[in-house]
Amino acid sequence: MDPKLESIKQMARIRRYSDVMSLPDSFIQRQQLDASMADTFLEHLCLLDIDQEPITARNTNIICTIGPASRSIPKLQEMVKAGMNIARLNFSHGSHEYHGQTIRNIREAVETITSDPLYYRSVAIALDTKGPEIRTGLVKGKVEEEVELKKGSKVRVLTAECDKDKTDGAVVWVDYPSLPKVLDKGGIIYIDDGLIGLKVQEIGEDWVDTVVEAGGVLCSRKGVNLPGCDLIALKAVSERDEADLRFGVSQGVDIVFASFIRSAQDVKDVRKALGPYGQSIKVISKVESRQGVQNFEEILAASDGVMVARGDLGIEIPAEKVFIAQKMMIGRCNSAGKPVICATQMLESMVSHPRPTRAEGSDVANAVLDGADCVMLSGETAKGQFPVEAVAMMHKICREAEAAIFHQQLFEELRRLTPLSSDPTEVTAIGAVESSFKCGAGAIIVLTNTGRSAHLLSRYRPRCPIIAVTRNPQVARQSQLLRGVFPVLFHPLPAPVWADDVDNRVNFGMDIGKARGFFKAGDMVIVVTGWIPGSGHTNIMRSVNVPE
Repeated sequence: MDPKLESIKQMARIRRYSDVMSLPDSFIQRQQLDASMADTFLEHLCLLDIDQEPITARNTNIICTIGPASRSIPKLQEMVKAGMNIARLNFSHGSHEYHGQTIRNIREAVETITSDPLYYRSVAIALDTKGPEIRTGLVKGKVEEEVELKKGSKVRVLTAECDKDKTDGAVVWVDYPSLPKVLDKGGIIYIDDGLIGLKVQEIGEDWVDTVVEAGGVLCSRKGVNLPGCDLIALKAVSERDEADLRFGVSQGVDIVFASFIRSAQDVKDVRKALGPYGQSIKVISKVESRQGVQNFEEILAASDGVMVARGDLGIEIPAEKVFIAQKMMIGRCNSAGKPVICATQMLESMVSHPRPTRAEGSDVANAVLDGADCVMLSGETAKGQFPVEAVAMMHKICREAEAAIFHQQLFEELRRLTPLSSDPTEVTAIGAVESSFKCGAGAIIVLTNTGRSAHLLSRYRPRCPIIAVTRNPQVARQSQLLRGVFPVLFHPLPAPVWADDVDNRVNFGMDIGKARGFFKAGDMVIVVTGWIPGSGHTNIMRSVNVPE
């Protein structure tokens, strides 16, 4: 038989959803639809089409680290327009005055970007703690200085406080006084995500003599890793962290990224440090050590979400095993219905180049396909030459990847994992997501007071965006952690008649969807509301056509 005819015959066995279903005239639902609704994973892969348009509304949220390259108000506004959902402040660097000004800049940028409520975007602010991490000191006493450590050269590592500004290449200071106690001869000290490696030769009371195994340029305040060492006298929440968390509460931050979480007790210590006025702040645990991976279940149960911090994790465990840890953690978070963030070196080359490498593009896409709720940019936006371009590129990659998700299989597996539930809100959420698949809905519009209804809808991963209409600004900002949730703030006071107030909020959600291009008049949307005022009563689902 002619090979070309044989190839056509083989392809004919693959069922195309669009061939057997009459589709509504809705642009959004045709994006990779055949692949999304395939019968098997292999058929799903075969039906992916590079000529299909990407998803209209990006569902994966983008976290941007704010630093010298991006903290000005005009630059922040450009980043919000490009797709920034959460602004991350790294408290390993900078003073409270510095971060306080950055927070004010972020809020001013968001509030002044537009006066039109249809185009207003909430941006959450996240405080990333220093945590029980170890860092080098200032090179030659200055933040901007750097020094080269050459392979084979001898370096003395000091821990005394009086030596903290003496790093010059022959000497490197680290902020961990117990360093000589936890190291053995022949051990390795990694610096700057493993780029520099020092092999231990001699150990003194407050010094360690080493030889450079892997050389490189050392900048100020770089992270230090001690793989295989039991880090004694290293509290989950240091005095500095407590001060930073109190400052964050006073500034009204929405999220805390808690660094180097190793157990559930560490999460409890962070919540305790937040105090009574910080209990509404979401705590996201950064898992970046072997111990954290081993205790993942208890950490997940105690946290509001998890960050897969691949930088330090790739030093604490073999680099070739990081992808296994990433997939395991994302899978367990999806199963538990808690948000998960994939971070570190996602578009690293864009620190100094306007385009990412092909491998970086695939890395971001695969994090989305794995099920990450958020993807994070670090140095790309904090110190890079192309912060806005990095956000725009991540936005484009996420849209393409989301269109290529095997939605039918994903929803079935999530539903199968859900135990029988007597919670009306969860049952309604499952029904709403399934209905959105069946009718090719342009969006799910949900009215929410606490954000829980939007959270449950996000858990079941609909193809379409979830427009969450709320009057609570913090709920709107914190909802940026959830995949697919597009939070919108409804400012008008409640109408005297509750039913009229429901209609006003639903109509506002429809106006948002039309203005943003999620759907057009005549398309189908799913509306999820409660039957009485107040939170906890969501149990009504309606399928309606969008009016003119």
